[in-house]
Amino acid sequence: MNLAIVILNWNGRSWLEKFLPNVIQYSKGADLFVIDNNSTDDSVSFLQHNFPTVKIIINENNRGFAGGYNEGLKKIDHEFYCLLNSDVEVTENWLQPVLELFRKDDRIAAIQPKILDYNKRNYFEFAGAAGGMIDNLGFPFCRGRVFENIEDDHGQYDDESEIFWASGCCFFIRSKDFWAQNGFDERFFAHQEEIDLCWRLKNSGKKIFYTGKSSVFHVGGGTLNKQSPQKTFLNIRNNLSMLLKNLPFPKVIWLIFFRFILDGFAGFYFGFKDGFPHFWAVIRAHFSFYGQVPQTLKLRQKNQITDFYQAKWLVFKNFL
Repeated sequence: MNLAIVILNWNGRSWLEKFLPNVIQYSKGADLFVIDNNSTDDSVSFLQHNFPTVKIIINENNRGFAGGYNEGLKKIDHEFYCLLNSDVEVTENWLQPVLELFRKDDRIAAIQPKILDYNKRNYFEFAGAAGGMIDNLGFPFCRGRVFENIEDDHGQYDDESEIFWASGCCFFIRSKDFWAQNGFDERFFAHQEEIDLCWRLKNSGKKIFYTGKSSVFHVGGGTLNKQSPQKTFLNIRNNLSMLLKNLPFPKVIWLIFFRFILDGFAGFYFGFKDGFPHFWAVIRAHFSFYGQVPQTLKLRQKNQITDFYQAKWLVFKNFL
């Protein structure tokens, strides 16, 4: 099979204890790895004593989702990676449809399965649902989830179709394509790094796909909950960096300017709704983004920038 299922762990012993037996049960033929991001709990000793067949890679520092995976994956030599959150329950035969889809088309670089809510099992889950899209303002959304509106699953997304981005909670990718793009942008630390990677892959002529023939159940919010000001900070900063890195000129100029105004209104709304820390998170996100602009422009020059709206239409025509 030449597939590595790779779970990034940081103080997540409880998730490993709950979900790892399920992954082992339904992943025959694949190799299982846990990359430990310098946990301070007993995750590593727990794995060593209870799951001796799982290979453990230990990072010296907590480098977040992006840096943690980049560092750990350097030590894994497989044709395909499945980057799997520790709070995901997989299902029987979840791997075969994904691998079959990879074999059908060499241009497919990344794939995600149907992602359902672990606690409300007939509903899609926020982080990925039935495949990621992006709107005209650069905001990500999903089939099956727009803003906070989550659809119930009644077979409407049982297809296999091209999408704009695949969710990082269950992210299949060819290793050669991952490393051709130098992996995730480690400056992101966490949140939207998979969208940025997918966008870079699309700019290089690759495809991102969704398959409804494979399903997993995701708890969500295992590291940062939806109300975390740090999550607000990371999402806004990383989204702006992603736009600057991947959008063609001159569209990126007016969009960044418009987002400056829009995020200002959003900051006041977040502050009124969720408290001052969220308002301050928006301010911090913009200043952090501006500080990264010189480096982002250097990274931008390495990308083959294609027309954003033309690329997006190739996705949307399958969605509408």
